[in-house]
Amino acid sequence: MEVLFLCTGNSCRSIMAEATFNHLAPPGWHATSAGSRPAGFVHPRALALLAREGIPATGLSSKSWNHLPVTPDIVITVCGNAARETCPAYLAPAERAHWGVDDPAKVTGTPEEIDAGFQQAYRLLRERITAFLAQRSPGA
Repeated sequence: MEVLFLCTGNSCRSIMAEATFNHLAPPGWHATSAGSRPAGFVHPRALALLAREGIPATGLSSKSWNHLPVTPDIVITVCGNAARETCPAYLAPAERAHWGVDDPAKVTGTPEEIDAGFQQAYRLLRERITAFLAQRSPGA
C-alpha cells in the first residue's frame, strides 16, 4: 500500500508524516510526501524533532507532486491549501483524506514556543497515523 502525504511546501508536516508513517507501518506499507509548490528544503526543526523521537530521516527531501516514483493508493493532505488544490490527473484514482494540521513553520515567538508548535503538529500526525494503521493494517 502506497500512501502520499501532500502539503503545499513539503518541508514540515508532510515530511514528518512520511517519516513517522514509515517508522510505524507494517511491512508492505510505504509513505512518501510531496508538495504542490515544494520549498526545496526540509525544515531543520522538523529534522531535529524526528531525531529526538528516534525516527530515521535519511533520504527525506522536499519534492514536487509531479515527480513521484509511484502512484499512491491513498493521498492524505495535511494542510488546507493542498486540500483545495486540483491534484495532478494521475492522482485521480487514489482514495483521499484530509488531516488539517497547523503549519509549525508559521509559529512565532521564543525558540521554545516554536519548538512547541512543531511538537504539537508531530503529536497530532502521530496520533492520526497510529489510528489509521490500526484501522487499515492487515489483521485490524
